[in-house]
Amino acid sequence: QVQVVESGGGLVQAGGSLRLSCAVSGSIFSINAMGWYRQAPGKQRELVAIITSSGDTNYADSVKGRLTISRDNAKNTVFLQMNSLKPEDTAVYYCNAKRTVIGGMIVDYWGQGTQVTVSS
Repeated sequence: QVQVVESGGGLVQAGGSLRLSCAVSGSIFSINAMGWYRQAPGKQRELVAIITSSGDTNYADSVKGRLTISRDNAKNTVFLQMNSLKPEDTAVYYCNAKRTVIGGMIVDYWGQGTQVTVSS
């Protein structure tokens, strides 16, 4: 099993910054990509940023230049540095870990989510 635990959410004014952290533990071998998703009220969960074990990254267009994902492979931790936050960034942010299992299937593991609220 894989456990995913996020931390670092909170309330911030527009233009401010927050840093989210996510620790992955358990059967962490074959964990390849890790990332952050978010879900605002009444909306579907969407990808924010993802990073592979080799450090390749991909971002949603809406966060490029403001949010930065990074990863500490030795500590099995992924971070999301969020700068120049906007009210539309308000959402529950979920950490995701993708693990490749026998047969090549990818299994998703999710954290419990952390609330980020940006006031105008």
